[in-house]
Amino acid sequence: LQNVRIDPSSISFQMWKEIPVPFYLTVHFFEVLNPQQVLQGAKPVLSQRGPYVYREYRRKTNITFNDNDTVSYLEYRNLFFQPHLSNGTEDEYIVVPNILMMGAAVMMEKLPKFFKILLSGALAGLKQKAFMNRTVGEIMWGYEDPLIDAINMIVPGLMPFKGKFGLFIDFNNSNSGLFTVNTGMKDISQVHMVDSWNGLKKVNYWRSSQCNMINGTAGEMWPPFMSPTSLEFYSPDACRSMTLVYEQSGEFKGVPTYRFVAPKTLFANGTDYPPNEGFCPCMQSGIQNVSTCRLNAPMFISHPHFYNADPSLVSAVEGLHPSKEQHGLFLDVHPMTGIPMNCSIKLQLNLYIKEVSNIIQTGKIKPVVLPLLWFAESGSIEGSVLKQFYTNLVLLPSVLEYLQYIFLGLSVPLITAAAVLMAMSK
Repeated sequence: LQNVRIDPSSISFQMWKEIPVPFYLTVHFFEVLNPQQVLQGAKPVLSQRGPYVYREYRRKTNITFNDNDTVSYLEYRNLFFQPHLSNGTEDEYIVVPNILMMGAAVMMEKLPKFFKILLSGALAGLKQKAFMNRTVGEIMWGYEDPLIDAINMIVPGLMPFKGKFGLFIDFNNSNSGLFTVNTGMKDISQVHMVDSWNGLKKVNYWRSSQCNMINGTAGEMWPPFMSPTSLEFYSPDACRSMTLVYEQSGEFKGVPTYRFVAPKTLFANGTDYPPNEGFCPCMQSGIQNVSTCRLNAPMFISHPHFYNADPSLVSAVEGLHPSKEQHGLFLDVHPMTGIPMNCSIKLQLNLYIKEVSNIIQTGKIKPVVLPLLWFAESGSIEGSVLKQFYTNLVLLPSVLEYLQYIFLGLSVPLITAAAVLMAMSK
């Protein structure tokens, strides 16, 4: 128990403070092969590009132990491109939707005609098109776009940011918010459980108190003595808590594990799974509307290739091939300690695009949830850390348990002999 508490003297503390094992962010983009045809109402044809692999380093700073058995911290992420692990470079060009333009068009759809005509004129003046050809690095880490200022002039506050726009611009050299979690010093069953995030006990993105709840841990470790049922964690990237369910028991390099996976209900809509009604307005099952936590942009998250989603999402585009092996997420956790041994958390980012009247640049695009990219954050314990883990938390407990049974076995004849001697003495 002492080894899994959040305490500077525990074995797991350094592992908690700064992940000592290789951790990678792997990104796959979906290139649109027929952009001109899509503008005329054709089905998008996609080609998966990548992977583009980044070594991810995580470290906790501002670690503050509080009086109520909690600890607060900021965790920073730093990403470094790995050319030898990637299939391509950050300088490669990829044709993708003009995310700012198409997002703004859908966001302005219900505004008066006047605003849409203004936007259409601004797009023409800036020579903006529905699809753009940009490098991987620009899409990931940002590019200057005068469209941001133009949109904010037409509808002030529609895009409350300035400067560069990039899908991962807030992912690198940044933190995931101020977490306050339980240390387990008084109650080991609560160790790593989130007390608050950015000072909040619940978020306000969603339409029900259940969906707004911050449940579980921060997604790094869990309380020890896990049962083969489920585990929960709060994901700032997904703006919600997630529940994974037990699938099977196994081993990772000699260490016993429980595997937890995403249930089919994770991104189900409110019709198929009523508790998810709070995440609506919904579309088909398998995609979750995250517009309320993404500046109201028409963005959706899902499993890669729409795995576990409504088949209509897959058939609406060409080039997707969902499979559990490649696109299902999993966590392999040592149940005795609650420490993950091997994991791969995968998510897909999607943009809802369509023709918007009075914005001529949207052409005759049919409504479709278009995959932009999918990414996986993966890592496993190995090397000296695995050896230390195995020795201290698997081998030694097993030896002690074995010795316990030996001593118990030896004690039986000793007790019997003592009883016999006592009877004879009487």
